[in-house]
Amino acid sequence: MTALTPGREFPRPPAPAPIKLFDNLAMLSTGWVSAMAVLTDDGIVLIDALTSAAEAENVLLPGLRELGADPETIRYVVVTHGHDDHFGGARYLADRYGARVLMSPADWDLVAGTQPADAPARDLEIADGQRLTLGGTTIQLHHTPGHTPGTVSLIIPVRTGSERHTAMLWGGTNPPTTPTALRTYLGSIDSFRAQMRRTNADVELSNHPNDYGLQRAEQLRSRPDGPNPFVLGRPRTQRYMTVMDSMLRGRLADAQARNATGHSRSPGVSEQGLC
Repeated sequence: MTALTPGREFPRPPAPAPIKLFDNLAMLSTGWVSAMAVLTDDGIVLIDALTSAAEAENVLLPGLRELGADPETIRYVVVTHGHDDHFGGARYLADRYGARVLMSPADWDLVAGTQPADAPARDLEIADGQRLTLGGTTIQLHHTPGHTPGTVSLIIPVRTGSERHTAMLWGGTNPPTTPTALRTYLGSIDSFRAQMRRTNADVELSNHPNDYGLQRAEQLRSRPDGPNPFVLGRPRTQRYMTVMDSMLRGRLADAQARNATGHSRSPGVSEQGLC
């Protein structure tokens, strides 16, 4: 709830060591932004690619090796949305390993419109509800526009030993400001929450540390045989989305009040917020 409070300063924690959150899911982080690696029998699906080629080379690749995974087996890079802190290393990985880069059509357009120097070449387009299968693991990709026009959120099967769970990753958290865009965001919350119910999602993940994910990772590192703190259970994972829905409705009420009165009822949202 605190993470969505207007005026909230975005945390910039130190970079943690790479860690496996589950047997088939690794987190590789610079602290303020993270990538996830889905480890399959036929290679790696990387979810986001940090901010730059340098971070891909100096954080992602050694992190994977430290965890016993071979970066040369990166087959796909799924970019959750078209901001450079998520696609920054994708071009490097595509050029070095031949990894295919996936993004929604709307966010490929977003990237093309801003023309950043390190943008990956336009490659595969993510369709809403698309399933990406590698090595017997199937990841579901859902359009959840709001943070950007083509933000994508994921449903990922994860496992530890014989335990099987279903993880969700909300692709972009910082809300827009206009009533129309906020309604779009609320619609995305509603549709993705339905997908979470359908798949019995019981694990919550984020690509930014707005959910105490780094603290939970350290808890897991210090107690690897204890309960996995990322397994919230279905009701609490749903509650994560319920809190976001409630906060966004508050944002929408503020935006409508600003339109009606010409001034804000609450402090403005920092553009350095959740990206």
